[in-house]
Amino acid sequence: MAVYKRTYKGYSGGLTPAWSRFLILPRYSFARLFQSKFLLLFFLACYIYPLGCLGYIYLAHNLSFLKAFNVSPNLLKIDGTFFLTFCSFQGAMGYLMTAFVGPSLVSPDLTNNALPLYFCRPFSRAEYVIGRMSVLVYVLSLITWVPGLILFAIQWSLAGWTWAKDNWWIAGGLLVGSAIWIVLLSLIAMAMSAWVKWKVAAGTLIIGIFIAGAGFGAAINSVMRTRYGSLINLSEVIATVWAKLFRVNPTTGIDLFDAWMSLAAACVICLWLLTRKVRAFEVVK
Repeated sequence: MAVYKRTYKGYSGGLTPAWSRFLILPRYSFARLFQSKFLLLFFLACYIYPLGCLGYIYLAHNLSFLKAFNVSPNLLKIDGTFFLTFCSFQGAMGYLMTAFVGPSLVSPDLTNNALPLYFCRPFSRAEYVIGRMSVLVYVLSLITWVPGLILFAIQWSLAGWTWAKDNWWIAGGLLVGSAIWIVLLSLIAMAMSAWVKWKVAAGTLIIGIFIAGAGFGAAINSVMRTRYGSLINLSEVIATVWAKLFRVNPTTGIDLFDAWMSLAAACVICLWLLTRKVRAFEVVK
């Protein structure tokens, strides 16, 4: 529009509240998230194990079934070990889901030089990262702590208030353990998506971080005759934290404090990698 015609005018419509501007990013990401039939089928497959756990809880309270097969009521126990197994299995499914969803979060914006269009508006880097991360946080929540709390509520309704009062820490373990895992996976996926623009390679790196960490950790333990090499094996580190949350003796040999420090270091490294790439300009040498 030619400036001399003076026919333009300022925008007079409603303004989006500053606190909710980051929600524009997940709004459009969700619209194209499940366009892939494979991803949709995999998402539905993530509920097979929770349905199996639901059947297990029902059988544990079905007296006629227990009497018919001479099964002791104490054999089918719903305790911290049961929910630790649930958290471990669903955490692995969330890990695979992250490898599929994560690479498409940041890499398209970097490939198409779209970040300057975001940051030329009142939109901070923190809001951009939170907006992109919220996609993974939402999806991973639906397959981790949400079905876990539903199973806890069903067990509560069948076992009674006394069981819930004595085992309230299980619900806290589900929330805290899943939240830690979701944040860690989201940051790793964001960092790999920012540094590797090819989606297939980024997804492979997300999986490779855990595999390489396990391999190098085992090699360090073998050569140096120590257990500190396990601190770079994020699978064993998170397993240690989960075991403590569900009051189960961990078998990893990692100290709880060391496990928390390893998780914090991994998150800090991912945030540092993101700050190096998520910016309104790129220096090309």
